[in-house]
Amino acid sequence: MTKSAAPKRHLPTSPFKAPSAPAPKHFAIDDQVTHDVYGLGRVVGIEDGIAALVDFGSTQMRILSPYAKMTKL
Repeated sequence: MTKSAAPKRHLPTSPFKAPSAPAPKHFAIDDQVTHDVYGLGRVVGIEDGIAALVDFGSTQMRILSPYAKMTKL
């Protein structure tokens, strides 16, 4: 049996409540973050709603929104 990566959609006729949408992630300059690929870093720049520039020590990366692999510590 295989699993699809797409989330299941909510039918309007369902007796169950619709799942709430995840809150958008907001980062500020000097926030400490962790990334699934690059590890620990610190936000050094923000492009509103587009990307965050993060310093990971050995490299700086521009992480695009919706920041799926990055979380604030």
